Amino acid sequence: MFYDITLTTLIFLVCAAFCAGLIDSMAGGGGLIQLPALLIGLPKFETVEVLGTNKLTSVFGTSAATLLYRRAITFNWKLLIAMALPAFIGSIGGALLASSIPTKALRPIIVILLIAVVIYTVMRPQLGAVESLKHSPKKQMRIGSIAAGGIGFYDGLIGPGTGSFLILILVAVLGFAFLQASAMAKVINLCTNVGAILVFGLDGSILWKVGLVLAVANVAGGLIGATLAIRGGSTFVRKIFLLITTALIFKVGLDTITMW
Repeated sequence: MFYDITLTTLIFLVCAAFCAGLIDSMAGGGGLIQLPALLIGLPKFETVEVLGTNKLTSVFGTSAATLLYRRAITFNWKLLIAMALPAFIGSIGGALLASSIPTKALRPIIVILLIAVVIYTVMRPQLGAVESLKHSPKKQMRIGSIAAGGIGFYDGLIGPGTGSFLILILVAVLGFAFLQASAMAKVINLCTNVGAILVFGLDGSILWKVGLVLAVANVAGGLIGATLAIRGGSTFVRKIFLLITTALIFKVGLDTITMW
């Protein structure tokens, strides 16, 4: 039923999916836990199948967290739609090109960008503490759509750090508080995941039974994480954001060194 996966391995993957949903719903970065766990637990399967299954699991947790955020936070739907659509299209393009573009050379650039994100956030203690919107609504939509399209393409192509980059754009460039930015990033990230799932699904590169079982654990983690973020507010989300982004730097940096 589960592709000859042992019960021990399945329990390990379920625990990883829960932790990934918990972290991802607060400030992104769930892939730090879930994707490596899937690669370890499913060594007999192709990498593209693991990537597709990871996206399937994540989309459920992200959806659950988004619904919970929606009940507590007022979304700027015009801006969200302006960002979500190009992010969705970009993720499809990135996923389609994932096998033909040498992503190894891009990883050092990603590490540098993530370091810049951490330094920028640390140097501005009040950044994202309260909402202080910048630019006119039309300019916000222009900036947001361009940025989301690029980040969506990156998510489909490689993936790590997508949530961090989305939150930074929403906080530093557009002026949202961290809690609001994290909630909006979930909606946009949901669209990038759906775009990637369409590509992987049509290619037959998803382990549906495993993905759906893990999705239950991811949803549970996502609901708890979103609840903690809402209760803790922007100050709490900022701390989690810095912690996850720093962990991403070490993870992507280690992967880069290993690949070279």
